[in-house]
Amino acid sequence: MFTMFTEERPDSRRHHRHRRGPWGPMPFDFMGQRGGGGPRARRGDVRAAVLALLRERPMHGYEMIQELQARSGGVWRPSAGSIYPMLQLLEDEGMVAAEEIDGKRRFTLTAEGTAEAERRGDVRPPWEQVGAAANAPAGRLRDGIAQLAVAVMQVVQAGSEDQVRRTLDILNDARRRIYTVLGEDIEADNEVGEA
Repeated sequence: MFTMFTEERPDSRRHHRHRRGPWGPMPFDFMGQRGGGGPRARRGDVRAAVLALLRERPMHGYEMIQELQARSGGVWRPSAGSIYPMLQLLEDEGMVAAEEIDGKRRFTLTAEGTAEAERRGDVRPPWEQVGAAANAPAGRLRDGIAQLAVAVMQVVQAGSEDQVRRTLDILNDARRRIYTVLGEDIEADNEVGEA
């Protein structure tokens, strides 16, 4: 999609391509993501999520992925590359047992796994933590920036000169208005301090 803005960076010590536009890094790069996907959970969160789900009932790995996506409100869909290695690790640790049913492996907690899941039982489930983080003001702002960046890049790629000019006017106006909002907060803080 952004191939026209891809270039090699000779000063990079890494051996991969950096996506850069005419104004610097691509819009998603400064957010630590390259578009798509919701918040990423740490490996410990995947472990806690697997234990919490299996505490409720036996499940297949893919079923866990779907369940976590549903329970997080669609903001967290762990990959098979994070769920299956975690299941293998938990099986190696004796926390879960797997049985083959209709060609699929179904996982259940062992006694050790049940004890571990119950120890964690009072903690807020990982899917709620991820969902809450995505709905926090910073998460919503990041989503808004990402959506704006996609729209701007579409104008860059397919817009006429007039559309590019009008888009730039909108962006400049938005930047000025954001600084005005920040200035209002500073003025309000100063007024409270003086009172």
